[in-house]
Amino acid sequence: QGQLVESGGGEVQPGGSLRLSCAASGVDFRIYSMAWYRQAPGKERELVALINPRHVTNSVDSVKGRFTISRDNAKSTVDLQMNNLKPEDSAVYYCQAEGPFWAGGKNYWGQGTQVTVSS
Repeated sequence: QGQLVESGGGEVQPGGSLRLSCAASGVDFRIYSMAWYRQAPGKERELVALINPRHVTNSVDSVKGRFTISRDNAKSTVDLQMNNLKPEDSAVYYCQAEGPFWAGGKNYWGQGTQVTVSS
């Protein structure tokens, strides 16, 4: 059974930076697409950035140029470097792993880590 554990959240002032990390276990990390989602109070969970097994990335327009997703297959980790943070980035950030259909298409979520951007 796969497990994802996030770390690195916290409180930062506008313009500051944080780096989130997600450690995966119990899965063949190399074949999983990894993503970061976020959910602010009263809002739906939204996709922030994703990276596929070939390290191809994509992100939502609101974070382009500020957030960078990366993965280390040797360590089974995926990181989200967040720069120039804005108050509207405040949310609980979740790590997600999605396996390929030919391996059962399993989907796993972390427990979430809080990011608060406030002056």
